[in-house]
Amino acid sequence: MSSDKKEKKGRSALFTVLIVVAIALAIFALFVPTILRAIPSRYVALLPLPLQELGVRGHAEALPTAAPAADTDVLEIADLILEPTELPTVADIATVPPAVIITNTPSETVETLEPTFTPVPTDPPTPTAPPTPTPYPFLPSARIGDITHQFQSWNNCGPATLAMSLSHFDLDLKQEETASWLKPDPEDRNVSPEELVAYVNENTDLQSVMRVNGTVELLKRFITAGFPVIIETGIDPPGDYSWLEWYGHYYLVVAYDDSNETIFVYDSWLGSGENPQGERVNTEEGREIGYQDFDDHWRQFNRTFIITYEESQFETVADIIGRENFDDELMWRKTLERNTAELEADPENGYLWFNVGTIYNNLGEYELAAAAYDKARQIGLPWRMLWYQFGPYEAYYQTGRYQDVIELADVTLYQRPYFEESYTYRGLAKIAIGETNSGIRDLESAVEFNPRYQIAQEALDQIEQ
Repeated sequence: MSSDKKEKKGRSALFTVLIVVAIALAIFALFVPTILRAIPSRYVALLPLPLQELGVRGHAEALPTAAPAADTDVLEIADLILEPTELPTVADIATVPPAVIITNTPSETVETLEPTFTPVPTDPPTPTAPPTPTPYPFLPSARIGDITHQFQSWNNCGPATLAMSLSHFDLDLKQEETASWLKPDPEDRNVSPEELVAYVNENTDLQSVMRVNGTVELLKRFITAGFPVIIETGIDPPGDYSWLEWYGHYYLVVAYDDSNETIFVYDSWLGSGENPQGERVNTEEGREIGYQDFDDHWRQFNRTFIITYEESQFETVADIIGRENFDDELMWRKTLERNTAELEADPENGYLWFNVGTIYNNLGEYELAAAAYDKARQIGLPWRMLWYQFGPYEAYYQTGRYQDVIELADVTLYQRPYFEESYTYRGLAKIAIGETNSGIRDLESAVEFNPRYQIAQEALDQIEQ
């Protein structure tokens, strides 16, 4: 065979190989992402990062925006703040229980325990004005050292952070133990603060309480007094994980230092050391986060915090939080004032508008809540927002906007059918518009996914009556 023929044959073979490779790559690009998205995410997380990224894509870029509503600006919302009530007196707050579970919406169950101290008489023989409480002191810097860090397994920040917190009380629990109760299905994408509190109150001899509207100063007081604090926050993954985009997350606050305005946290995902590229680093010191950056992300979740304590420590916890802040309505009013003040300085902050919606939900003002959520959606919210906070479902359901509920639930459940809250509210909305059978199937899916989620089971029970 001549050299020319050999060369032509070689070029033809190479061309054929290139075509086959191109076809293979096209098939890979077309089908592999679909295959990856069909695999439970906890297994995809074991693959190399480029393949993980292919398995995450395919979601909406943001939550759907709301239909244009009446133009609502921050000053109008500020004018709608309800008239403030007087602070409770010492006599009023003496019956505050040592453990209270605060719910996302009024429809959820509120659990209280019996008080462990004697109420102050309402009619004392010699009435005197109650003394002005002295704020609990804090040091220029403080640290809690007796905590064991745990790196979370896939999507397990809630159970892992709770286990870290309980290690302070000499409870040697692994995250698998807390997760088995908190997440009946390992694919569950979110463990709510209420569930963390319920775990402590129902499964240990300790007590736990969740509040909103925390401050960096409040965290300092708790750390000075020796209480680690769980906070719920937004996170923008660093370095190699930046492609994951915004997530909700938990931190365990273990220290602070006023000299450089730094909070130190134990992070179950990225570790307890510096990690600018997203490497998992474990040190005893904790991750450093500046006060302002910490607060900017914390307020994306209404500055929610959880304190766990022994029964004998309730008086100290109440003094630090401020006993008037155990009154739910007063707490939400204060939170409303703070958020609206911040909105005046930053009126295009969708997280703050979302907070206002959640506040009005808890005050039973659903029309105002819906308007605030509309504004937040018009500005733009992360596509994962309803993985963690479910207020829009409640506000729109209570105001008869059932299609909004269904649309938001559809987006949240798309390719990720792992949210009992979304199933529940979509089911209720479907039933409200006459799609009863489909709605019942959604409620059954919620119960099957998380049997502890009472709202879905209670709705099914009512249908059967």
